[in-house]
Amino acid sequence: MKHKHSRLNTLVGCLLAALLAVYSHTSTAAEEITRTLDDQRQYLLYIPSSYQATKPTPLVLFFHGGGGHMQQAANAYGWREKAEQEGFIVAFPNGTSGLRKQHLLATWNAGNCCGFARDEQVDDVGFVKQVLADIKRQVTIDSQRIFATGMSNGGMMSHRLACEMADTFRAIAAVAGTDNTQTCQPSRPIAVLHIHAKDDTHVLFDGGAGEDAFRDVSKVTDFTSVNETISRWVKRNGLNPAPQQERSIPGADLERYAANNHPAQVWLVATETGGHSWPGGKRVRGKQPSRAIDATDFIWRFFSNTSR
Repeated sequence: MKHKHSRLNTLVGCLLAALLAVYSHTSTAAEEITRTLDDQRQYLLYIPSSYQATKPTPLVLFFHGGGGHMQQAANAYGWREKAEQEGFIVAFPNGTSGLRKQHLLATWNAGNCCGFARDEQVDDVGFVKQVLADIKRQVTIDSQRIFATGMSNGGMMSHRLACEMADTFRAIAAVAGTDNTQTCQPSRPIAVLHIHAKDDTHVLFDGGAGEDAFRDVSKVTDFTSVNETISRWVKRNGLNPAPQQERSIPGADLERYAANNHPAQVWLVATETGGHSWPGGKRVRGKQPSRAIDATDFIWRFFSNTSR
C-alpha cells in the first residue's frame, strides 16, 4: 500500500512539474535587452511576453531617423507596444556617428544620404546582416516574416535593404524617407509601402531637400521625389503602372499598385498635412503629425497581409 502511495505521489509530482513548465513557458514577462556586437555597434531587442521558443515569431527591424538613436526610436513610434499587442519581436538597430558616444546623433548609409554614415561609407547592409544573425542565435524567428521599416533616413535605409536584401525581407515600409539608393537590383519582387506628407519641409514630396533638412545641406542630398520612388518600385516589381486602387480617406490619399496573383504590391499613402513626422505619433518640434492614419498600425497590417 505504501508503495502505491509513493508511485501516486511521483505521478502527481510529474504532472505538476509539467504544468508548471507549460505555464512558465507561455506566461513569460516581456524582455528588452541591449546587444553589442563585436565591432561595438549596438541594437535594442524587444521580446514580447507572448514569445514561445518553440514557435517561429515574426521580426520587425525599425530604423531611426537621421540624428536619432535606438532608444529614441523605441520610445517615439509605438513599436514596442505594437509588438506586445500583436506578438512579434522588434529590433531597433543603431546607426553611426562621429561623436565620442557614437550611438547618439546617428545616421544610416542609405546611398546618397545621409551624414557621417554616408560620408564614411559605413557598411550598414553588412551591419543589418550581423544583427539578424545575432537575433537568430537568441530567439526563434520566422524567416518568411522578416520586415524593415523606418523614419526619414531610416525609411531610406529600408528602401536600400529592399534593393539589396530582398531575399531576406518579406516587405518594407518607409515614412518620410524616399528611395535614394545609388543602384538597385533586387533579387526578387518585394512589397513596399511608402507614407509621406505632402507638406513635408525636410524630404520634399516633389523632390529635393527642404528648409528643415539639415543646417548643413552637405549632410543630405537632392532627395528623390515620392512619385519617382513609387515609379521605381512599380517597375522593379513588374506591376501595372496605373494604380489598381485609388481612394481618399479623411486627410490622406491611398494608391495601390498590383498585378494579378502578384504578392509584391506597392502602396502609397500621401497625407495632406503632418510635415516631416510620423502619422499618428508624437508632436515634433511643435508640429502636429497627421491623424489621418496611425502609421505604426497601418504598417503592421500591411506587413501582416503581405505575409499571408
